[in-house]
Amino acid sequence: MKNGLLGLLVMLIACSCSENKKAEQKSPTRVKTQMVSPAFSDDSQTYVGIVEEREATAVSFTGMGVIRRMLVSEGQAVSRGQLLAEMDDTQARNLLSGAEAQMTQANDALQRYQLLHDNGSLPEVQWVEIQSKVAQAKSQLEVARKNLADCWLTAPVSGVVGKKLVGAGETAMPSQAVVTILDVSSVKVKVAVPEGDISALRSTTPSTISVEAVGATVKGSKIEKGVEADALTHTYDVRINVPNADRRLLPGMVASVRFIQEGSQSITVMSLPIPAVQKAADGSLFVWTVAADGTAHRAKVSIGATSGNNVAITDGLSIGQRIVTEGYQKLSEGTKVVY
Repeated sequence: MKNGLLGLLVMLIACSCSENKKAEQKSPTRVKTQMVSPAFSDDSQTYVGIVEEREATAVSFTGMGVIRRMLVSEGQAVSRGQLLAEMDDTQARNLLSGAEAQMTQANDALQRYQLLHDNGSLPEVQWVEIQSKVAQAKSQLEVARKNLADCWLTAPVSGVVGKKLVGAGETAMPSQAVVTILDVSSVKVKVAVPEGDISALRSTTPSTISVEAVGATVKGSKIEKGVEADALTHTYDVRINVPNADRRLLPGMVASVRFIQEGSQSITVMSLPIPAVQKAADGSLFVWTVAADGTAHRAKVSIGATSGNNVAITDGLSIGQRIVTEGYQKLSEGTKVVY
């Protein structure tokens, strides 16, 4: 009886170990992957550029005073006429009250002297003097009203707040920029083009602009060429106009610019990180691909030229295939993977 129980226990333990081994074998291997992406191989020129706003507007108060409130922050979208900041208006209100009192006094005097003038008992010189005082009071009242209105800073154009140059509690000086508003409804990408290449560019030369920061690739439109070269680098500033209705492209972003010259032949190739390409025992090259069911499989490839950390794949793959880039050392044919 004891021997039977002992045998049964051994069998249970063996089955348990077998099941654990199977579970371990079925556990997928974690890897990092990348989709096969297209690259371009042609005789077009590529440059590094910087995104710039279409236009920048510096907004300032016309008078001096202490800023009471700042109502916008950097990067905020604003509309034309929107209130940006408020200045302490205590003095402006006092001046307005004084100007209104003078206006009331001048109008009262005008009404009283009107009767004397109409009766012919008021010298013409004195009548002209009264009218002048009324005009002066009216002018001072208008100035006082404008001074009070100038305590509110509004946006002259629509755009995005670039920088806040003065904060609440600080004293703003006349014509000192308080904020800058950037028009980014369209942007310009500035690149420095060597003098040997500038003559080949036309205002209508096609261009493709890639901005890695937002994962965007867009077509450039009209090109503006500078006419004065940099004395040290002998390059000319070239700006490409780019539509930006969704405002994804922001000033300062780095862009890669390709100018496609007339008659150039563009060939689409595939690009992968160099370490993803392995060498088999027979010397052939292969990569690990991930099938739709999550299994890894070898795929023989042919490679072309390298560019930075990437290598061109000339044969063996299709754009959109998923390739293992890290963790391939643990793989064998048919291994289940997660990424």
